[in-house]
Amino acid sequence: MSQPWPSRALIIVNTNFYSRDGDVAFATRRGARREAEKLSRILSRLNYEVTLMLNKTAEEIENLYQQECCRQHGDYFVSIISSHGEEGVVLGCDSEPVKLTRIFQILSSEKCPALSKIPKIFFIQACRGQELDRGAVVECDSGKPEPDGFSTYLSIPPQTAAMFACSSGYVAFLSISGSLFLQAVMKVLEGEVAFRFQARGAYEGCKEMPCFVTNLQQEVFPFS
Repeated sequence: MSQPWPSRALIIVNTNFYSRDGDVAFATRRGARREAEKLSRILSRLNYEVTLMLNKTAEEIENLYQQECCRQHGDYFVSIISSHGEEGVVLGCDSEPVKLTRIFQILSSEKCPALSKIPKIFFIQACRGQELDRGAVVECDSGKPEPDGFSTYLSIPPQTAAMFACSSGYVAFLSISGSLFLQAVMKVLEGEVAFRFQARGAYEGCKEMPCFVTNLQQEVFPFS
C-alpha cells in the first residue's frame, strides 16, 4: 500500500538586498535566516516536506511557486515569506517587488489544478507601510469600531488564507533574535501560546497587530 504524499512547506527568506547596479539597497535583515532555519526544523518534525530558499530575486520567487504546481502535494500547502515589503508586495533580494496577488494567482485552481482543493496557508513577515503602531488606551466597553487591518489591495482566492505580521499600512519588526510574528508562530507550533506583541530596543513600546485574511471553505487543522 503506497504512503500518502506529505504536506508541503515552502519557506522563502531574504536577508540581503541589492539594487540593479549592485549597491546595497537595504540593511541586512539579521536574525531572519536563523529564524527561518528553526521554522524549517519545526515543520519537518510536523511531517511537512520543507523547501527552504535564501535570498531569491523577484523572478526566482515567482518561479518557486510555479514549481509547486508540478509537485505532489499532501493535505496542506504552507508558505512562509520573510522579506522587506510594502502594501500588497514583498521584495526579492534584487529589491524588485513581487505582488502577493501574483503569487496567489500562480497557485489558483485555474493555473494550478493540483492545488485546487488543497488549503493554502501563507505567513507573511514583511512591512505593509511605514506607520508605527504605538498602541492605544481603551477605557470603554463599547463604541465605534476601529478600522480593521484588512487590505483593499488583496484578493484572496478560494482555499487560501494569509496571516500578516502587521496590519495594513504598518511596519513589521525584526531584531537579531528574530521577528515578533514568526517567533509567536513558532511558539504555537511548538505547543505554546504567545501573547506578547511589543517591540524592544529602539522601537520599545511600539506594538504589532497581526492580520488574518481567509477564504478557506472549511475548517482546517494543518499542524495537528
